[in-house]
Amino acid sequence: MKVSGFTFVRNAVKYDYPIVESISSILPICDEFIVCVGNSDDSTLDLIKTIEDKKIKIVHSVWNEDLREGGAVLAEETNKALDSVSQDSDWAFYIQGDEVVHEKYLGEINASMIKYKDLKNVEGLLFKYLHFYGNYKYTGDSRKWYRHEIRIIRNDKKIRSFRDAQGFRKNGKLMKVKPVDAEIYHYGWVKNPLKQNEKLKNFHKYWHPDETVKKMVKEADSYDYTNIDSLKLFTDSHPAVMKNRISRLDWDFEFDISKKHFSFKNKIFDFIEKNTGKRLFEYKNYRII
Repeated sequence: MKVSGFTFVRNAVKYDYPIVESISSILPICDEFIVCVGNSDDSTLDLIKTIEDKKIKIVHSVWNEDLREGGAVLAEETNKALDSVSQDSDWAFYIQGDEVVHEKYLGEINASMIKYKDLKNVEGLLFKYLHFYGNYKYTGDSRKWYRHEIRIIRNDKKIRSFRDAQGFRKNGKLMKVKPVDAEIYHYGWVKNPLKQNEKLKNFHKYWHPDETVKKMVKEADSYDYTNIDSLKLFTDSHPAVMKNRISRLDWDFEFDISKKHFSFKNKIFDFIEKNTGKRLFEYKNYRII
């Protein structure tokens, strides 16, 4: 079995993405790793080169600045990385620049790839998600956060990144997947508030015109993490590759997890989910078989 990791990145230093941690977290179970490095305003390329592993293969890219609707440029860059995966790979393991896999899951993930390798009706593997918010001790637990997404796909050129690169489709249709008992740790909402605000200003421009971005992101020096509906405490361990980054935390954020800021409708939805485990009207970009 051959496994290719793949990702894309741009301005990782400027916006403080944990891209090295992301790549390093799954590198042990990959035979190669494709990194599509976009034209950056910082030392992102040099940062990637600090990962001294022969598995790393860098692809250079120039982002299409005219793609400013629906995050389409993110899917385009994902597909550039995917298209560089070796033809003889069985699986392609996708990870975004703010996602990390805990080392405790690597054995289970590898076993699942072996288990389903020859079952061709299984087109991808589905992961659970933990979305960290504000700092490293809180995770989002409301319905605003997606709970699952495809991160391992067959090396099939009919499979393409979908919309804003959240997931994948095959021939434009929902992919048939099997769940993996593993979580993706999403750290996209854990940055110094100054960096977070700058990141959002930049990030939203891949969905909206400049005037819309100005309305969406406040003209403030830093991001206000208190504007959130619900959080819970994280009491487990973080991936080992995150140790140094966590030790450099240089801002404060505290949240009263007993307070829930839900609309009346979402109070009902939350009550149902907490008592039944079912999330009504949940968006699912996959089909579990």
